Amino acid sequence: MTPDADRFLSDLHALRSFGGDAATKGVRRRAFSEADLAARAWLAERFAKAGLEVHMDPVGNLFGLAPGEGPSLLVGSHSDTQPEGGWLDGAFGVIAGLEVARAAQEAGGPRVSVVSFQDEEGRFGALTGSSVWSGKLALADADGLVATDGTRFGEARASIAGQAGDFLDPARFTGFLEAHIEQGPVLDAAGEAAGVVTGIVGLRQFTVTVQGQQNHAGTTPMAMRSDAFAAVARISAMLPERFANIVTPSSVWTIGHVKVHPNASSVVPGRAEFTLQWRDIDDDRLDRMEAAIGTLLQDVAAGARCEIRAERLRHDLKPMPMDAGLQRALSEAAEAVAPGRWRAMPSGALHDASNLSGLMPVGMLFVPSIGGISHDFAEDTAESDLVTGLAVLSDAARRLAG
Repeated sequence: MTPDADRFLSDLHALRSFGGDAATKGVRRRAFSEADLAARAWLAERFAKAGLEVHMDPVGNLFGLAPGEGPSLLVGSHSDTQPEGGWLDGAFGVIAGLEVARAAQEAGGPRVSVVSFQDEEGRFGALTGSSVWSGKLALADADGLVATDGTRFGEARASIAGQAGDFLDPARFTGFLEAHIEQGPVLDAAGEAAGVVTGIVGLRQFTVTVQGQQNHAGTTPMAMRSDAFAAVARISAMLPERFANIVTPSSVWTIGHVKVHPNASSVVPGRAEFTLQWRDIDDDRLDRMEAAIGTLLQDVAAGARCEIRAERLRHDLKPMPMDAGLQRALSEAAEAVAPGRWRAMPSGALHDASNLSGLMPVGMLFVPSIGGISHDFAEDTAESDLVTGLAVLSDAARRLAG
């Protein structure tokens, strides 16, 4: 069971061509876009050529199943991207999974299947395809999710109606391995080749609406304003102070999407909406951060003479430890392939593996991200590190599936 590094890199570069930005290595391949559907059709062809049975489920999750009877190890990730995404986020794990499954087929075993989950990057939600398959999100609720362009998930998935079969029974898989770029600076800064993930952080998010009073920017005295955006700025500036005795250096929070109304230079903003997201590996700390946010919103509302209300994201994502057995297999493989050049580490980014942990044992492997950059056209990883990651993944799969 020896993966072919050249074939792996060739397929990885070929996948980049679907939605690829001509001037950079970046990719625009949003879930159910023309580029995404074309990429999935190409992947289906590659799965079939590798001797795998192609299966697409009702939400667009694409599987290449080990043929014949009996359970198999599932390996993969996602192939959709952010609006201005990198060429490796998700794609590395899918093509590495394909190469491992292909190498297993050529060697006559073990049994390995591959998957590309749909809408991991959240055009319609967050981890949408794996959320539905894992039972964390009802299909009817998913169909009501709306993208920023007004497209509903139910409308988007109608484009695959003629190709989609039933949802697969997760019991057919013995476990799930997901290889991914780190999307952070730790491995690159340390000059290390691989990271064995110990757990995936939990995430919570509010959509916060601030209602003030729209008014004339030239005639409204500062002391009499109910400026909605000024309240947002105050919340952002005060968060570090309110979190000071709660968080650790690994805790993160982000105000990532802001809308101001009427968004005019000569008008005091009367309404503002923003997302506030926070992540941590400890569920109790997430609770305490949430309590601090609630108190802060109340305090700013009183001082800014605005009404502030917060609405939760559709569901919380809890911190999720990785399976001990799969961690051990990945650690042994990393030491065999890159002795002394790997570490155990948590994942600060969300991944489909967190959803699958309720269905089967899961494990994750990281490779370095140059400069720690991701969700950007500049995202990149040295090809030598990609090949090392493939070798570690293959070795671990052999240990687990043999």
